[in-house]
Amino acid sequence: MNLINKRTARTVPGTIAFKLSPVAAGCAVFMALTSHAALAQETSTQDAAATGATNSGVATVTVTGIRRGIEAAISVKKNNDSIVEAISAEDIGKLPDQSIAESIARLPGVTAQRTNGQAAVISIRGMSPDFSTGLLNGREQVSTGDSRGVEFDQYPSELLSGVVIYKTPDGALVGQGLSGTVDLQTVRPLDFNKRTIALNYRRDKTGLGMDNDKGHGNRFTFSYIDQFANRQVGVAFGFARLQGKSGDTTRFESWGNGTATYNGATVNVPYNGFNAWTDGYDQSRNGLMGVIQYRPSKDFTSTVDLLYTRYDRNNRTRGIQMPLNDGTNNAYDQPGQLINATLSGNNVTAGAFNNVRAVLRNDAVSWQDTTKSIGWNNKLRVNQDWTANLDLSFNSAERNGTNIETYGSSTTLDTVKFTAGSQTFVPGLNYANTNVVKLTDPQGWGGADIQAGYVKFPHVYDKINAQRLDFTRDLPDGMFFSKLTAGVNVSSRSKTREYTEDLLSVKGSSNPFATEAFPSGSGSGMAAGTGINVATFDPVANLSSLYDLKQKKHPDITNKDWIVNEKVTTAFAKLGIDTNVGALPVRGALGLQMVHTKQDSTAYSVDKTGVNVPDSQRPTTPVTDGASYNDFLPSLNLIGDLGNQQSLRFSLSKIMARPTLNDMRASGNFGFDATRGIYSGGGGNPKLDPFRAKGIDLSYEKYWDSKAYVSAAVFYKKLDTYILNEARTIDYTPFILPTTVKAPTNIGELTTPVNGHGGNIKGIELAASMPLNVFSRYLDGFGVVANASQTASAVTLPDTAEGGSGSMGLPGLSRRVASLTLYYEKAGFSARAAERYRSDFIGDITTNTGDRQLTYINGEKILDLQFGYEIQSGPMKGLSFLLEMNNVNDAHFKRYRKTKDNVIEDTRYGRTVLFGLNYKL
Repeated sequence: MNLINKRTARTVPGTIAFKLSPVAAGCAVFMALTSHAALAQETSTQDAAATGATNSGVATVTVTGIRRGIEAAISVKKNNDSIVEAISAEDIGKLPDQSIAESIARLPGVTAQRTNGQAAVISIRGMSPDFSTGLLNGREQVSTGDSRGVEFDQYPSELLSGVVIYKTPDGALVGQGLSGTVDLQTVRPLDFNKRTIALNYRRDKTGLGMDNDKGHGNRFTFSYIDQFANRQVGVAFGFARLQGKSGDTTRFESWGNGTATYNGATVNVPYNGFNAWTDGYDQSRNGLMGVIQYRPSKDFTSTVDLLYTRYDRNNRTRGIQMPLNDGTNNAYDQPGQLINATLSGNNVTAGAFNNVRAVLRNDAVSWQDTTKSIGWNNKLRVNQDWTANLDLSFNSAERNGTNIETYGSSTTLDTVKFTAGSQTFVPGLNYANTNVVKLTDPQGWGGADIQAGYVKFPHVYDKINAQRLDFTRDLPDGMFFSKLTAGVNVSSRSKTREYTEDLLSVKGSSNPFATEAFPSGSGSGMAAGTGINVATFDPVANLSSLYDLKQKKHPDITNKDWIVNEKVTTAFAKLGIDTNVGALPVRGALGLQMVHTKQDSTAYSVDKTGVNVPDSQRPTTPVTDGASYNDFLPSLNLIGDLGNQQSLRFSLSKIMARPTLNDMRASGNFGFDATRGIYSGGGGNPKLDPFRAKGIDLSYEKYWDSKAYVSAAVFYKKLDTYILNEARTIDYTPFILPTTVKAPTNIGELTTPVNGHGGNIKGIELAASMPLNVFSRYLDGFGVVANASQTASAVTLPDTAEGGSGSMGLPGLSRRVASLTLYYEKAGFSARAAERYRSDFIGDITTNTGDRQLTYINGEKILDLQFGYEIQSGPMKGLSFLLEMNNVNDAHFKRYRKTKDNVIEDTRYGRTVLFGLNYKL
């Protein structure tokens, strides 16, 4: 699309449901398992003897189900040169979660932020999602959001065979992140030895434990893998469909506390006002995976793979906005007054506000997200030493949205009673009575334009084209280096963001305070848990019959439109290490990447200096700007073999993360600050340098083949540069137009993202995975997977979170992250209890204006249960049954302003119960 043609913390330690603190749980498991190393080794030997294995052979035990997935993931972790975490499907199509985000969030040092009660974006080692990169089969992925952070709920877990998270760089892996790199992987059909067909069905019920209506949904997956032409051709196909409707969830948003006058004295009141919402949503997601693999000889393989997803979400909201402690004074509204107060000292514990004019809301938000990824990989073994690899790929993501707000209000002012600490209020009016409430512009917000509602049409399109060519040479035996890989990757990325916005006015009226009756067939419903019933209707179905649309032109809307382009050329080399240092066997890799980045952005500069100039007539100028820079990123990964399947890993690297795309926009606006007599403004900065850091990692790992492991790791990242919003002095001469109000000087102030320096992030991670039969044969079938991490940061930034002031820590950082999984699997029966925990953090939400906003988010613990049985023999062999309950502890999603007693959102989703059938042949 052509943009120019469009127009001219605090943390609170928690305990998890198993009555262990996260760090204590990790330490206890780690110490217990390490102390039983000898016992485990003995048990392993006994098991091998029982199955007929010898010291020179491999046991012929077939592992399936939960243990199969765990052991495959352990094998990936053990054999990789980098420090990684891994997920492997228990079987084709059987990763247990709705999206891959839920599965990733259980890995050591990794956590997720929820959207609509489901994990969506991922944080690695306490850094925000923008610091990590998402790959698919080694290729960088784009995002449907405004920036780089991949929304992993787009990816159906059933279509993926596994995930590898790189915590330390790999010299041959392109598109790596500062905090880590998430590589999603699809199957390779020629890796299977026979035809495989799998069918999965899930039926769920959501919102259990809540008073409102319950939701329901279905998931269906079909997977097919086969080989043809004497195993020269392999085909894999997968289809996954998710469809569901939620029950009502509740969301209470306080406007914060404040002060009021009562009997001539100033007192503290618990509420300035509040928003109370009851939400629900419909969703459908279709995913399609396809792979064609051609291998005519052992020397050549050509693979084409594609992944397509379409995710539609339609949110519905009813609610009420109550300006209690309101100072508005005009012919239509009067200042709120505190009456009938009960005091405890200087604090109001109960009372009422009069002169309240509430705003009723019936809103609808819909998103249509489409992702497409296609890659073509060709690998040719030229001779016994040289292998060439050519990889071509295209990846795109598109989001189209519609966001409708409608407003209603009472015909008279109200008096509303409240009690401190309670979300229940007692109004004097019946807001469900359509004789009392009407559709209107509640307070003349639109002026002469009238604003009885508002509608936005956001659009985001992101795409990457990439080409990679590399060569690998096996080096002669006896050398320090065992293998050389070198090549070049060129990727071109372009992201476009566009907004169109319209005012809704009462149809056929030019009066700002005109009213329209609620449409026939309107209903009523509770606004969250306030005890207030409100009139409801469908804004989508009634949009054209109730409202006139008028395009809104405003500098803030103009500045939402931008294009950011990047061309990144990466030359890389990696030397495999396989040698001895004294008597110590050492393997690993030495890598170097030379990255050239060229970036530019096209957007608008808006002149807001004109006095009495309507917003629609503000001068707008297209602006294009950019920069280029080079980075040299060395990396060293060493693994020392300590014997008895123990290893010590060491990593040293220089890493970088390119700025968020929203920060790189060329958008800007400025006005004349009469108080200081200068121009001042704000916007993006297309000349930003990236985040840069140096990292060091040390990890101890003990394995029992691929059955079990324990590990302890420490890491430290020195942040050489990071990005923060800061006011700086600039010359506004290039932006001044003939119509610009003249200031005494063209030198003014501009607040934009800038590069800062200094700071660090460091942490410790403990992890263990162990079948408990290593302790006692009576525990055969039981197992535990546990991890805990603690992370700290010395970075201090200006507090730009909602309601924040002063300084804040690093966004995305939870000081404590942990998960604990207990499982049982034997004779076809399986059970799993999994809980994940993260402490408080500063997260990222999308505001009702479509912009990104940092916000303080309460820590949470989420417990999931799973039970299953698989028929082991007979004509129904391969059929299995599944029962799950998610969010068993009914964890709320809470946001607050700076301090936890100042809650601004409390959303409850309830529990989800799921029943499933799986069949594989």
